[in-house]
Amino acid sequence: MISIITPVYNGEKFIEFCLQVVIKQNFSEVEHIIVDGGSTDKTIDVIKHYANQYSHIRWISEKDQGQSDAMNKGISLAQGAIIGILNVDDFYEPNVIRRIWELFQTLPEPSLIVGNCNIWDHRDRLIQVNKPKRLRTVNLLTEKQINDDGIIDTAYPVNPSAYFYHKSLHQQIGLYKVEEDYLMDLDFLLKAVRLAQVKYFNEIWGNYRYYPGTKTFGDITNGTSQTRIRQLFKEYAKTLSLIEQWEIRLARIIIFIPLRISYFCKYPQRLPQSTINRLMKSISYFKTK
Repeated sequence: MISIITPVYNGEKFIEFCLQVVIKQNFSEVEHIIVDGGSTDKTIDVIKHYANQYSHIRWISEKDQGQSDAMNKGISLAQGAIIGILNVDDFYEPNVIRRIWELFQTLPEPSLIVGNCNIWDHRDRLIQVNKPKRLRTVNLLTEKQINDDGIIDTAYPVNPSAYFYHKSLHQQIGLYKVEEDYLMDLDFLLKAVRLAQVKYFNEIWGNYRYYPGTKTFGDITNGTSQTRIRQLFKEYAKTLSLIEQWEIRLARIIIFIPLRISYFCKYPQRLPQSTINRLMKSISYFKTK
């Protein structure tokens, strides 16, 4: 069985669509566990309505310590050997759950499988397709590219709607970090890729809505997201061997610096003022020599 876990709090705008997404997968070996944080809007009413009609829907509603805590509660309730996390405002492509079930039949335990993810804006326009092809630790920590909008894209999966894994993986790496309310997915992935059998499939599985008013959108637009990620990477790097740490440093030099040079040669007007000031000081220094 596959257990799809949806944490939600005051999600009446999306909860019905989320429930229908799993229903329309038309696959019997699935349960959909809704973990509500004590919603005060109509979320519970919608959940009750659908749970009374569909036996694969299970739910609880109680106060929690945030999204990670809700996900952990769902994992403890899960009866399936395979876990998928579906946030209330995200959705799967048609027939994905059946495809995931078929793939897992030949995989060793524990395995983590990853597909592609569409990223949509608030006007339902496709912004980007996240294709996390390389899933070694060094790639997750270092592989970046700069697109034409100046956005630094990441190599890691941006949304859990595009990856699934054996529940037993949590026995080895622990549950989602309750005190982490923003990067719990990335923290999980960094640990998972070191212990699980990881496979990437060049298929679109998930859809992620990136729009104003959400936690992630606000964190990225106010600039705190990159700070959080750098801190997480810094702490995680301390757990690696010296060889792995040097591999990461070398990869950053080889991969990231040439990309930045290429980008700012193409768009010099976007060069940060602080960088321009440093360049001017260096030029002045050599002129005096």
